[in-house]
Amino acid sequence: MTVMSQPLPPTADASLPRGRAAPALDLGRLVRDRQAEVWRYLRYLGAEPTEADDLTQETFLAVARSTFVEASDQQTAGYLRTVARRQLLMLRRKQKRRCETTDLDAAETVWSEAMWRDRSHGDPWDDHVDAARDCVEKLEGRVRQAIDLTYHQGESREAIATTLGMTADGVKTLLRRTREKLRECIEATLRPNL
Repeated sequence: MTVMSQPLPPTADASLPRGRAAPALDLGRLVRDRQAEVWRYLRYLGAEPTEADDLTQETFLAVARSTFVEASDQQTAGYLRTVARRQLLMLRRKQKRRCETTDLDAAETVWSEAMWRDRSHGDPWDDHVDAARDCVEKLEGRVRQAIDLTYHQGESREAIATTLGMTADGVKTLLRRTREKLRECIEATLRPNL
């Protein structure tokens, strides 16, 4: 029996009377409705496109194996983000690449605020992606090189330090400051639209 042909586990919901099972999760509908959102979230966290494809699939497989019960739109989105983030962390552990949890926490905050600010006007992330691209394009010199080495080539801090003639701690500080500047730039770009 394959994973996909196994029956979904029974669900449990404390709000239901004892002995009554929660309605079965409509996984097909959930995937249709939320797949793009999960994929974009994983890309936002730094997953490469092919990684995001695989991790999105793994996220929905994990949800199918769980006892998750949909209660609200916001709760479902939060649960999917949590599962997707864990899938990314597990992948990074396997790859022996470090994934900064402070960055993930900040990304979660920004993502959840933006997603719920105004869902009625299409995809709220199109503007964020455009603003982020514009802000990254404005970077120059060593800062731009550090960002490219980190996020496009997946280099370690030590490798970046060697390439840029810096210490690993210097690279960490440079990246932290650059992410902060990028966040400020993105917020300033989006401010007229918010």
